[in-house]
Amino acid sequence: MDLLLNPAAISILLLCILCVKNINVLLAIFFSTVIAGLLAKMNITEIMNVFISGMGNNSETALSYILLGAFAATMAHSGITGKFAEKFEKVVNNKKYILFTILVLVAMASQNIIPIHIAFIPIIIPPLLKTMNKLKIDRRAVSCVLAFGLKMPYITIPVGFGLIFQNLIADNMIQNGAVIAREDVWKYTLILGFAMVFGLMFAIFISYRKPRIYKNQELLNTPITKISETECSKRSVIIISIAAILTFVVQVITHSLPLGALVGLGIIFTTKIIPKNKMDNMMNEGVYLMGYIAFVMLVAAGFASVLKATGSIDGLVNSVIAILPDNMLVIALIMLILGLFITIGIGTSFGTIPILAVLFVPVCLKSGFNTAQIAMLLSAAAALGDAGSPASDTTLGPTSGLNADGQHNHIFDTCIPTFLHYNISLILFALIGIYLLAA
Repeated sequence: MDLLLNPAAISILLLCILCVKNINVLLAIFFSTVIAGLLAKMNITEIMNVFISGMGNNSETALSYILLGAFAATMAHSGITGKFAEKFEKVVNNKKYILFTILVLVAMASQNIIPIHIAFIPIIIPPLLKTMNKLKIDRRAVSCVLAFGLKMPYITIPVGFGLIFQNLIADNMIQNGAVIAREDVWKYTLILGFAMVFGLMFAIFISYRKPRIYKNQELLNTPITKISETECSKRSVIIISIAAILTFVVQVITHSLPLGALVGLGIIFTTKIIPKNKMDNMMNEGVYLMGYIAFVMLVAAGFASVLKATGSIDGLVNSVIAILPDNMLVIALIMLILGLFITIGIGTSFGTIPILAVLFVPVCLKSGFNTAQIAMLLSAAAALGDAGSPASDTTLGPTSGLNADGQHNHIFDTCIPTFLHYNISLILFALIGIYLLAA
């Protein structure tokens, strides 16, 4: 009965229902936050104070998105993305699987090589919509392709965002009593990468392989409706390449995405690839490109803070732990489902790790799980829900590009397809991993 009246459980379920009913994500999160606080007998002033204070927990992420959006906008106006789009279309040559392959590689590169994260999507995808329409590609497949490229690298590759994610896993395990080396985490999460590959293959070859008809409509909500026709000189390519490399290097060394983005922007502006009189326009376009997504992440952090303040997440986890059986496989399954439920409400794998680790690690140690199994299970539990959550950048990013002509629904064409293909795969492969990683 306690589980059914838990404020976290009720508010997260309410958030999912509101989003499925096409209520704006920001409003859905805000309303769910207030309900969670009221159910926990917090007064409205206290709820708002905790909510606003908690928004600061994602301030670095939000600032990163804005600056990386500006970095992506400068790349577009330098002419390099226009040149890329032209070559992209020629290479695709009316073959959709080549298109899928290139999109996967570009999305993966945005996480590790040129860490602009989802900022590339609103620039690269809208010009390709007519090509996708011509090939009758189901955009739900493209959602899954992009989500794969955004999600799989941080789970399995210890560079860029993957380095941050895996360091968080190791640090939180150590803080809660499990000894593990940071450099070993990827070895245990590799099986989760195979889960993502399985989900991707199922999506593009089975679920969404049939043609789907879209109209060739004018782009409605793309921030940059026309890729700059500025001629892209060799000097521009060299300087932008240097800026991208240094953005990556600074980010890896300092673990600061905003600092990396500032270095990249500084190089572009000081070398006058983009004139100084256009600096304000570039920053404005950065806000326009990524501002909504950045604000959703801020609000999601506020929601998470209110849930923590109510104590309902601890109560939710403890309620589940109290009914755990002795079977290790069943324990793992219950913990994965709990991780999925929490992450889908908060919308971030990275932010969920500290919440889950506090209770998951001690329970796993007590239940006889070894270090490898705990690392894999915690990674899977945190990653679950990132694909599928209406407040996740893994879903908001693809929608920002694919809905540029108003023909792609965030919930039904991005969230539900990615949820089904990747979360089910991650749960199945994580359970297999429990056996494979047994000492």
